[in-house]
Amino acid sequence: MIPGEQPDLTALPPQSSPVKRRLAAQYVRDARDRLTSTSGTRPMFDVELLRQYAQNRLSASLVILLLVATIGFLSSLWTGAVAAGAWTASVLVIHAVIVTKCRQFLELPMSAVDAKAWRFRFILLDLFYGLAWMFILIHPVGADESSGTFMLFVMLLVVAVSSMLASSLPMAAFAATFPVTAAIALNFLLMGSLRNYILAVMAVTAQGYFALLAYRLYSTTLATIEARAEKDALIGELEQAKAISDEARQRAEAANISKSRFLAQMSHELRTPLNAILGFSEVMKSEVFGEHAVAAYKEYSSDIHASGVHLLGLINEILDLSRIEAGRYELNEESVSLAAIVEDCHHLLKLRATNRGINLHEVYEQDLPRLWADERAIRQICLNLLSNAIKFTPQGGDIWLKVGWTASGGQYMSCKDTGAGIPEEEIPIVLASFGQGSNSIKSAEQGAGLGLPIAKSLVDLHGGTFSLKSKLRIGTEVIVTFPPERVVAAMAPMADEAPLAPAQHVPGEPILNDEERRRLRRRPLFRAGT
Repeated sequence: MIPGEQPDLTALPPQSSPVKRRLAAQYVRDARDRLTSTSGTRPMFDVELLRQYAQNRLSASLVILLLVATIGFLSSLWTGAVAAGAWTASVLVIHAVIVTKCRQFLELPMSAVDAKAWRFRFILLDLFYGLAWMFILIHPVGADESSGTFMLFVMLLVVAVSSMLASSLPMAAFAATFPVTAAIALNFLLMGSLRNYILAVMAVTAQGYFALLAYRLYSTTLATIEARAEKDALIGELEQAKAISDEARQRAEAANISKSRFLAQMSHELRTPLNAILGFSEVMKSEVFGEHAVAAYKEYSSDIHASGVHLLGLINEILDLSRIEAGRYELNEESVSLAAIVEDCHHLLKLRATNRGINLHEVYEQDLPRLWADERAIRQICLNLLSNAIKFTPQGGDIWLKVGWTASGGQYMSCKDTGAGIPEEEIPIVLASFGQGSNSIKSAEQGAGLGLPIAKSLVDLHGGTFSLKSKLRIGTEVIVTFPPERVVAAMAPMADEAPLAPAQHVPGEPILNDEERRRLRRRPLFRAGT
């Protein structure tokens, strides 16, 4: 954005409201600063420009001394030693005052600087400095036409040096150079020859060129200061945002610890009465101590037992999800058969699917090797997916369970149904904790919204991928893949025992006899990642 220009807030996207607020606040701040500033820029920029002016003057003080001494010595050839010495002393006094004031300004804290007063002082001192140079150039030197080149050279040198040193304060540069240029141009015009007219035009042109150059340097310096201020502001905003995010993270961690403690305590407090509820309701439902006097009591007992089982399952799901989110879920890995686990889950839920009039189809690839995984976790993944498919598939629908190889050499499990489907925009919702889609809310069998998140988290713990594809009124398919590194293949069987070669003893290793070595060779070995 160009400094001082109003930002176009309508061109920003709707989601960038923080950016709009920041740009609007910046524009209001810039307008307020320009109204309170005497130079049209921010007050802090005015002070920074004055500091650069003072630093430039101090850094070039030795060069100015050499320049004054050289011009004073050369001018003594025309004006005499007394006049040249007096001029040199006066210029050096003005230069010393300028240097002293610059040092005083730099020693002041920025909060105590009166930018308007110091700008006026610097401009006034540069005006005296330019008038002093004017007096030496319009002295009797002009009596000799051959001295015109010398006068023009000195003028260009003074104008160039003053324009560079006072570029951060354009009015000071103008005050230091205009008297010199005006005096030289007027002196050439009074001489009345064509050559002097040309030199007068050259002097005025040089003044205009160096004035434009000084303004360009001023604009560049101001843009640099504004860019640095913007960078500092952004760094401040980033640090503030980081502090806010760190504080939010600490609060989240504290809340997570409190949640874990709460769940751990409540799980114990809830499981204890639930065990009694489940036990006694089972006894009452089975009529162990005799038939109920009222037949409805048996039905009530069954409802109590079913509700207790549902509540216990819900508690277990919440605890599992809490452990997974806290990173405390430990996998008990072993060599398991994916097809066998899916087959067991199919038999467990086959009766429920049959009662709802749903057809279950199995498609398993033969001779699949075993997986190195947590059997309980894989069983929970399959049960959650199959339960969801049965829940949201209408009567007469179909569900396909597939197990096979992936293209990369891993194994996959797929559960596809012909249910109502999930809208595309609701897929992230159903994969979030306690998230439910619109079809789930309308369904008579509402759940807690933990089945899919738990299944996805367990798949992630195994290093696999969880893919959910769904189309409204067509169906849903969930594909779970396990990486090739978890496929366990048995090594080729050992050949008939052959005479063992003499063993070479390695220092530090135990010495084994032939029988112990043969027993080690018969041990079954597995390798992963084929």
